[in-house]
Amino acid sequence: MARSGLGRWVCGAALGALLAGCGDGSDIRSASAPVASVPAPSANSPEALLARMSIESKVAQIIQPDIGSITPEDVRKYRFGTILNGGNSGPYGNDKGPAADWLKLADEYWEASTAPLANGEPVIPAIWATDAVHGHANVPGATVFPHNIGLGATGDADLIRRIGAATAVEIEVTGLDWTFAPTVAVARDDRWGRTYESYSEDPALVTRLGAAMIEGLQGRPGEPGYLGPGKVAATAKHYFGDGGTAQGVDQGDVNGDIKELMAIHAAPYPAAIGAGVASVMASFNSINGTKMHGNKPLLTDELRGNLGFQGVVVGDWNGHGQIKGCTNSNCPQALMAGLDIYMVPEDWKALHASLVAQVKDGTIPMARLDEAVLRVLRMKQALGILDGEVKPSARPNGGKWDLLGSPQHRALAREAVAKSQVILKNAGVLPVKPGARIEVAGSAADNIPQQAGGWSVTWQGGGDLTAADFPGATSIFAGIADAAKAAGGQAVLAPKGDGAGKPDIAIVVFGEPPYAEFVGDRKDLAFRDEEGLALLKAYKARGVPTVAVFFSGRPLWVNRELNAADAFVAAWLPGSEGAGVADVLFGKVQPSGRLSFSWPANCDGAPLNGADGALFPRGYGLGFAAPRIAPVPLDETCNALTHDAGAVWFASGRLGARVQAVADNALLPDLRGSGNGIVATGVDRRAQEDARRIAFGPGARISLTGPASTAAFRITYQVTSRPAGPVTVTAGGKALDITQGLSVAEGKGWREMVLSAKCLGETGGKLTFASEAPFAFQIGEVTRDDSASGAECSF
Repeated sequence: MARSGLGRWVCGAALGALLAGCGDGSDIRSASAPVASVPAPSANSPEALLARMSIESKVAQIIQPDIGSITPEDVRKYRFGTILNGGNSGPYGNDKGPAADWLKLADEYWEASTAPLANGEPVIPAIWATDAVHGHANVPGATVFPHNIGLGATGDADLIRRIGAATAVEIEVTGLDWTFAPTVAVARDDRWGRTYESYSEDPALVTRLGAAMIEGLQGRPGEPGYLGPGKVAATAKHYFGDGGTAQGVDQGDVNGDIKELMAIHAAPYPAAIGAGVASVMASFNSINGTKMHGNKPLLTDELRGNLGFQGVVVGDWNGHGQIKGCTNSNCPQALMAGLDIYMVPEDWKALHASLVAQVKDGTIPMARLDEAVLRVLRMKQALGILDGEVKPSARPNGGKWDLLGSPQHRALAREAVAKSQVILKNAGVLPVKPGARIEVAGSAADNIPQQAGGWSVTWQGGGDLTAADFPGATSIFAGIADAAKAAGGQAVLAPKGDGAGKPDIAIVVFGEPPYAEFVGDRKDLAFRDEEGLALLKAYKARGVPTVAVFFSGRPLWVNRELNAADAFVAAWLPGSEGAGVADVLFGKVQPSGRLSFSWPANCDGAPLNGADGALFPRGYGLGFAAPRIAPVPLDETCNALTHDAGAVWFASGRLGARVQAVADNALLPDLRGSGNGIVATGVDRRAQEDARRIAFGPGARISLTGPASTAAFRITYQVTSRPAGPVTVTAGGKALDITQGLSVAEGKGWREMVLSAKCLGETGGKLTFASEAPFAFQIGEVTRDDSASGAECSF
């Protein structure tokens, strides 16, 4: 039967019953336990299907490749059980692909996975998973909701539940089945680059809101419509400890007494399991030195045994490859620890071969493989796709483009934006008075990619994205302009604060650039970009009252800006509906947002999870009638601001703050993109897309420009195929032929190149690579090193 409410039920009124098997209700007790027997399975029951599957087909069910590395023909041949799209993967190689292409490719994968098999094995549809972490934001035109940090500030579980329901509908419109959301991390160190994916530093709030999001995405177990039309499988992630790593380092180690760690970081999972969550994603991090992907005591004994989870445990992006003794293509340890699905974006063919061989030679017991496969099949059964499910475009919401970014969903997002705004300071200038002449300044004021943040169309967000990649979205300025007009006033956009005349009030919009994991990690919490500060001070010097609207994915030290502004609003990362900010600024909506994270009084970045050391404690937020913060100027001392920010030119997949990459005249944001014979793409070195592959066409050149210095360049690089013609590097006016050095580096893995004035003549602030023939190499890091300024050059 097709997806139709109770039609998904097979033998119980909860996902847990389906995942545990029909009949006697026996459950799956451990990662190594034999599969529980069930009486008289139907022809399409998971048990009956499993009995007819070969080892090769079973292994395919537990391998999850990325759409960027597989074709429908690959799916037809191997019969993968699940597929995913990473943050930078889109249909047909286009990460900005239109919604219609997502649905078209979904149909192609479905048709490939359901094509008849000549060997008599069962036909089992594949399901497609995506990271819809704040709406179905990978898809242009979808509603982009505020990131979780903003939703945490609302404290409104009913709102989050409604957002989950709207997101599920938009996912189904494009033909997908499963989302890797919600993130139920309890972020305890705001230097972590994924802090904005956390609802709060408070485990209780994360627990409440995470369960609400799961109910919105899936429906409530036992109620009509659960996992029916307009619903998708949800994922509680990342189990566990992702928000508690030492110094906030992504994928790092979490140390301490296991019971104390679980009391904080595993706290949201019982409620998530109680809400019927279909899957749990294993975390990248380690617990006391053991990677979670290989941690059987926690992944199986605790999650399965003590917490009673019966669903699917899915890995994160090549997370299994980080286990000691494993590679991306060879890791039986993960399956034996309790992983059910390997997320293996590119190395799926080699992993399939190694797992098949390991089952055949007994390294992996057949019982363990069957256990994992049954969990995958039971999730598909719960989704209703084992009993005559139709292709994605023929499902109830498939291709209903009026539901993608619908007015109702955008109104919901606008409500969420308004409820998430937290007023940190108000010296009587808010709400904006009717009839006011308003100047709106700052490069973020009319910048939808910046207000959307990471995981928006692309993985890291920002970069070369423009408003055109967010059709139907409203910028902060557009929302302010409409509100001002409705109140009898006028708003003009003056990004540099240079509008004509003297306005009654200025609204300055500024904040962090978009980022996601790895790239977003920080060593401290100092907000360094001084664009907003300069604008606030300039308006103050002119006697113009100011409102600061601050975009950020975490609380940051902004004492200077708080001192300079008459009002300060933490707007977080509001998403596509910027008018929600204006609703609060103009008093259409009373401010109700309250901090779900403690706000730092100093910039050092030490973990802050309570009132001690906080400028504003968790729960703080002003209403219009509330008193403003004390007029005493805040301490503007920050030792971190004196650190040299120009030493890093490229690291962790991102260019330094004052560094640009240019292919002749074509700008390559974060060293990604193409132009004038250069193609720069993300590759994995230590983490997902933390390095770049630079491909040169004949005669092409690429330049990095940044702060001028006499320091040497240190470049981490890798060459897989030697140059076919001369390759040079230039700093200043002298070109150095590095063809021989690159040829010697061929096939020798990651190496370091040191370029000083000894071979370049001068180092300065520009470095240019050029190749006369087609050539490609990879770059992991580019830094400046004063200590090597007089060193000999080396490759």
